[in-house]
Amino acid sequence: MSDKPARAIGFFSAVFLSLSIIIAGWFISYGLVYHGSYNDFVTVKGLAMQNVEADLVVWPIRHVATGNDLPAVQQQIENNTQKITAFLRAQGIGDSDIATRKIDVTDLLAQSYRQNNVGQARFIVAETITVRTENIDAIDKANQNLGDLLKQGISLSRENGSGNPEYIFTKLNDIKPPMIAEATKSARQSAEQFAKDTGAAVGDIKQASQGIFQILPRDSNNGYQERQQRHKTVRVVSTLKFYLD
Repeated sequence: MSDKPARAIGFFSAVFLSLSIIIAGWFISYGLVYHGSYNDFVTVKGLAMQNVEADLVVWPIRHVATGNDLPAVQQQIENNTQKITAFLRAQGIGDSDIATRKIDVTDLLAQSYRQNNVGQARFIVAETITVRTENIDAIDKANQNLGDLLKQGISLSRENGSGNPEYIFTKLNDIKPPMIAEATKSARQSAEQFAKDTGAAVGDIKQASQGIFQILPRDSNNGYQERQQRHKTVRVVSTLKFYLD
């Protein structure tokens, strides 16, 4: 073989090798840019809070009477029930707001570990009148005037969670969409601040986690539980991942 064909083959081999290196470099460069554009992200949290007011209240009122004559004790319970019903009406609570009535009768002599001397209180009869209403103002008024029932000789009991109105907020689903939007906006603002500090730009959302909606007492420093407060605060923390360009 002459030197001329050998030189030609060597020339084309060198050109092909150079082109291969250039093309490979382009793909590597493009791959790094592509990788960086779609895998660099920041994780931030967004907070949304809203003050709300209960729109439903459930109030179990438990009253007790005792004695050795069961029919007489039952009659006393019935008389007290009429007084309580009249009291509730006077506060603006109608008969339709009284959801249930439950009576419990305890015979001390029928218990396995009964006392030997039960005195004049063999029978304990307790009735729970449950009020369920949207008339929150009437419940507040009645709760403040419970002393009127005590003056009539009615023994009120706070056993089994009774005695305190439970204030309930039932419209959580109505405020979820705007609160999620507010939390997302808050998260994006945090991401934009982070991007500004690092010389990047915030892109699309890569992943989002809504978080759990919490209903908390608005005044958390007074020791009340959430359901004991008419005024509440709804809170949600969303976690979002944003691409960085």
